[in-house]
Amino acid sequence: MNKSASLCKFLLISLLYLSIFVRCEKFESFPDEFKWGVGTSSYQIEGSWNVDGKSESIWDHLTHNFPEKIEDQSNADHTTESYKFWKRDVEMVRELGVGVYRFSISWPRVLPNGYKNHINRAGLDYYNNIINELLTYNITPFVTIYHWELPQRLQELGGWTNPELIDIFIDYAKVLFDEFGDRVKMWTTFNEPWHICEQAYGQDYMAPSYDYPGIPIYLCGHNLLKAHAKVYHMYKNIYNHGIIGITADISTPHPLNHNHHHDQQAVERAYQFYLGWFMHPIFSKHGNYPKIMIDRIGELSKKQGFTKSRLPTFTNDEIKMIHKTSDFFGINSYTSIQVTLNDDDTNPAKHKIPSFFHDMGTIESQNENWEKSGSVWLRVHPSGMLHLLKWIKKEYHNPPVYITENGVSDKGGLNDVKRVEYFNSYLTAILNAINDGCDVRGYIAWSLMDSYEWKAGFTEKFGLYHVDFNSPNKTRTPKMSAKVFSEIVKTNKIDWSYLPLIDEKSSSYNIKQSAFVLVFASIILSSL
Repeated sequence: MNKSASLCKFLLISLLYLSIFVRCEKFESFPDEFKWGVGTSSYQIEGSWNVDGKSESIWDHLTHNFPEKIEDQSNADHTTESYKFWKRDVEMVRELGVGVYRFSISWPRVLPNGYKNHINRAGLDYYNNIINELLTYNITPFVTIYHWELPQRLQELGGWTNPELIDIFIDYAKVLFDEFGDRVKMWTTFNEPWHICEQAYGQDYMAPSYDYPGIPIYLCGHNLLKAHAKVYHMYKNIYNHGIIGITADISTPHPLNHNHHHDQQAVERAYQFYLGWFMHPIFSKHGNYPKIMIDRIGELSKKQGFTKSRLPTFTNDEIKMIHKTSDFFGINSYTSIQVTLNDDDTNPAKHKIPSFFHDMGTIESQNENWEKSGSVWLRVHPSGMLHLLKWIKKEYHNPPVYITENGVSDKGGLNDVKRVEYFNSYLTAILNAINDGCDVRGYIAWSLMDSYEWKAGFTEKFGLYHVDFNSPNKTRTPKMSAKVFSEIVKTNKIDWSYLPLIDEKSSSYNIKQSAFVLVFASIILSSL
């Protein structure tokens, strides 16, 4: 080998190792101020559904009166019994080493008839105990005011289709701020408003299971946004001890065919209808619903013989009131979907007319090549998280983002390797997004422990901790994922020993890119 070749070889090796060191160092570490957490919701874990003054919720009503609508005909009367074993819950949060515990308040446990004229002291004491215990160990409580648990008596007024609930919700929030606001510094008003409205009113799915498509869903959304904004302003004007926002959700849309322009249009339309419906009025430059929603629903309503659009209209004052009423962009995302356009307005394509899905004008499907989970709706596709975060950055001028739910289901067991792989691969996508400039502030893993999974009952498990539902104390045991996740939290780095390859082209470093660099370099070196 001549001197020139030797020098070339030396420089190439030096450059290769320098590149890998610099990029890998950037890629592996989350920011020092990054917040790690774990989450639960009240109905799924508390049990004790009629204990100490708690009244019936819409989920109690649904599961008790229509058990056939639940996959295993179960209910959450006796789930993880966190109302009794809340100290063990906090202990598990401590074991994980996270700094944030996201949990929700049960409205019917605090205000049994829904109104503030009857405040249940036992319910407030329960949440005070949790909050104080968390703070004893320097764990930040992140409280969700409404996670789908409406008092049944308020549902009998029409639920979220009735604008009267706006002021009632403000009263409820004020009770919580007055009681907990001195210690709780992170708040979410609503969790996943799309589910609250579409799957509860537009479909026969989530409680109250109306199956009334295309009309009450938009009334629900309209009232939710106004209720959220008024609570936000109340908090900022009277309390203002922390941050408050709203959490939306989406299964990241991808084009059915990447080479078809129409499928790319379908992706954007899905983003606007799923996320834009609730986040555009808050985070866009000028507020209000997305233009495509206003135009499509207005045009379709006219064709369908309605005298006005099924999508209600905000006044100019309401647009201003709702605009910029969130200190962070809360997002829940678990999976991805494929979409293509369905612009034939006379063809329901399995969608009812009128309905949210017909208004959106897309057809959804799953990619059979994406790995299955324990839920029929959840396929593992981590690059979808990167696409989602980059879309939020571009669409809404890079707001501070908290990923308030992300996780995967299985059918149970302590050796949950697939969950470890899921967390590692999705966290890798999140790191790629951070390296691409997305302002991601924190990550809340879903969920702390196995619990009641809504319409799936006890047939699916999302927990980092296994729960023995047959034991008197609902014994909690850490799974493999709990141990790996706690190490990630401790080191602020992904546990590479479990990390699968990620099929994603990005400006940031990833494993496939490193493998390509190594192979390419070895070929060059072997020829010198």
